[in-house]
Amino acid sequence: MAVNKMFARLGAVLMITLAFTLVQAKRPKTIPNGGWGGTHIQLTVANGSASIEYDCANGSIDGPLKIDSRGRFDWRGTHVREHGGPLRIGENRDASAARYTGWIDGKRMKLTVTLVDSKTVVGTFELTQGRQGRVFKCL
Repeated sequence: MAVNKMFARLGAVLMITLAFTLVQAKRPKTIPNGGWGGTHIQLTVANGSASIEYDCANGSIDGPLKIDSRGRFDWRGTHVREHGGPLRIGENRDASAARYTGWIDGKRMKLTVTLVDSKTVVGTFELTQGRQGRVFKCL
């Protein structure tokens, strides 16, 4: 009889542990503050949002920057085309709504930037956490 109670308690503990593990695995995660860099791109995460510098462009992503249990993400933000020289007084920014999709695997990220209205793919970038990006600004 005591053995049956022991197995019943052990079974209950295992079920609770399994349920907790499944809930944790399905709960979306967010990426921590810091930088991700790659060729032609630098992404900086701060306070749940991100700023991005590209060659002749910049962007922003409003958080939260959630990633699913498989490391995939689909974020919304803005992409702004730049040009050489200073901004002129009264000049409007060439801003477009953008979709930032991809995946994170440890310290590696693959990021695709797509303009929402035209469905134009700006580019696909490979980034590494903690690495400084190599970005060339317009002259």
